[in-house]
Amino acid sequence: MVEKVAADAVESVGEKATLELLDRAVAGMGGQSRAGQHEMAKHVARAIETGEHLLVQAGTGTGKSLAYLIPLIAHSMDSNKPTLVSTATLALQTQIVGRDLPRLLESINPALERPVNVALVKGRANYVCRQKLEGGFPSEEPSEGQLFSLGEDTSVPHFAASMGGPQSQLGKEVVRLREWAEKTSTGDRDELMPGVTDRAWRQVSVTSMECLGAQKCPLAEECFSELARSRAAEADVVVTNHAMLAVSAFEGLAVLPEYDVVVVDEAHELQDRVTGAVSGQLSVAMVHAAASSARKHTAITVDALNAAADRLDMAIAGVPNGLLPNGLNDEQLDCLDQLRDATRAALSDSKTDSSNAVDGGRQLARSRLMLILELCERMLAAKENREVVWFSRNSNFDPQQGYSQPDETAPALINIAPLSVAGRLREGLFAGHTVVLTSATLAIGSAFEPAAGGLGLIGDGAPSWTGIDVGSPFDYPKQGVLYVAKHLPKPGRGTSPEALDELEDLIRASGGGALCLFSSRRAAEEAADAMRLRLDVDILCQGESTMAALVKQFADEPDTCLFGTMSLWQGVDVPGGSCRLVVIDRIPFPRPDDPLMTARSRAVAQSGGNGFMAVSATHAAIRLAQGAGRLIRSTGDKGVVAVLDSRLSTERYGGFLRAALPPFWATTDRKVVRGVLERLGSAKAS
Repeated sequence: MVEKVAADAVESVGEKATLELLDRAVAGMGGQSRAGQHEMAKHVARAIETGEHLLVQAGTGTGKSLAYLIPLIAHSMDSNKPTLVSTATLALQTQIVGRDLPRLLESINPALERPVNVALVKGRANYVCRQKLEGGFPSEEPSEGQLFSLGEDTSVPHFAASMGGPQSQLGKEVVRLREWAEKTSTGDRDELMPGVTDRAWRQVSVTSMECLGAQKCPLAEECFSELARSRAAEADVVVTNHAMLAVSAFEGLAVLPEYDVVVVDEAHELQDRVTGAVSGQLSVAMVHAAASSARKHTAITVDALNAAADRLDMAIAGVPNGLLPNGLNDEQLDCLDQLRDATRAALSDSKTDSSNAVDGGRQLARSRLMLILELCERMLAAKENREVVWFSRNSNFDPQQGYSQPDETAPALINIAPLSVAGRLREGLFAGHTVVLTSATLAIGSAFEPAAGGLGLIGDGAPSWTGIDVGSPFDYPKQGVLYVAKHLPKPGRGTSPEALDELEDLIRASGGGALCLFSSRRAAEEAADAMRLRLDVDILCQGESTMAALVKQFADEPDTCLFGTMSLWQGVDVPGGSCRLVVIDRIPFPRPDDPLMTARSRAVAQSGGNGFMAVSATHAAIRLAQGAGRLIRSTGDKGVVAVLDSRLSTERYGGFLRAALPPFWATTDRKVVRGVLERLGSAKAS
């Protein structure tokens, strides 16, 4: 199943054509041919020809985008279906469409039999809704505590209200949005520069649940989202994201065109992204908001709906946060059953008739009711469907401290998520398609099984697959040092004084140029405050400016340090001397109170496996590798990855975690690493 790359097979016609096209592309783009890139392109072409799924670990600097785009383009010339590229984030999606593909196509177009048609597909809420601009939907701003989430991210606080008054700032943004909507050819939010707050964007966009649909909407022919999907159906290569792939695989909805081959980039994120896309959350405030909307826009009686909400409120009042190992209790299930019946009746009473077929308010109200009905049915059938249920509460964002504080007095939220997405991915993604999964951190050591198992490629009935590691162009033992501070005490709550002393010592030796990655926002901020008092170097901290601005300043100023959390673990690409030291405060295990991880660990243990190693340690290994991967970004880079968590050397699972890291030269000697950093600091100018 798993193979190391070797010159083992006679190249097929398709593989030869792919490699010839790759050589032309590399030459045309002024680059150099790389062995790993060739091997990856050859194996991707072979997977497309044979239909066997492929997992490819391609280290940083391999040039994996070209290695999979070339065979996809070659295949699309003869296929009657589009080929797909799925990314973890909208940002990478935009990078491929806006930078990688245009440069590639410019170099290879003369060798192609016809031009390549590329399309970009995102979720509906990423596009301006013309019907909403025309007043076809009510302008609703739910009261505090009743914000009704229908797929949009409402977790980020909005500061626009404090800048010149809530109405003036929001009004200015909406006016600018309306002016832009008259000029844009795509309606894509990412093309709006500068951007606007989420609150403003919601005034001109709708979610898939709110949408009237192509059959009812009077402006369907001009709809930006529908036009994007139409272009995708005619395209050769379609670029989308993991959330859209999840909706297609799990819900069977036609959000993507029919495709035969898909490349999943940053595949280490797929399981979590898919889980997030199909998770749900129900609150009493949501029910009352839905009832209010239904009464306002459909004129139905909502007494039964409000009564069911009030009864549910009493049944979950005071419940502690956390996992429900045995599911909801009988009283809570009875309340959900009553709520389901009341919601179903409200939907029946509010059915659309011919006189209000394009009533946006009615559609919005019914969408809210349908979401509540779906959540009730999922929660009532959670045990049979192997879904996990837990209680949580919203947090209060403290602008002074810059992080969220749990609010134990807030109303309880009921959450639900699948225990595993493996079976559904096997049916909805791997069946009927050829899938290539790639990442710089897809295997632990030489083992692809941990990643493959979480995606449905292990077990009875699993499809066949091959795993390959094409290596990296970097000489990690000569370019990088892995230092584990073995002498430090085992991490506890907060950052220990000894760890702060160690951090100071490392940064002082390197003269700055440190990317410091922390397990929490609070830890990053406390460490940044401490280092600003102790060191004469500039310390930047996540949250003090936009991420792009912070990373740019860090890259431009060789002695500046950047402190931050998980988004920096995966999102920073700073080659050169500006990043000569990467510090990781602790092994990135999932939180011990993470309900879904806890449930998955217990499920593995109940089936006879090691829940900690299969879930928590595997999670940590991939993220540790992502963090360490920030250090060496080019063949000229040199530096140190310093881990301030002694468990990486002292605990039995340390070897498992280290196997996921690049093969740096390793040491636990503080004096040795200080000497290395001092030499790097002295050499940075050259």
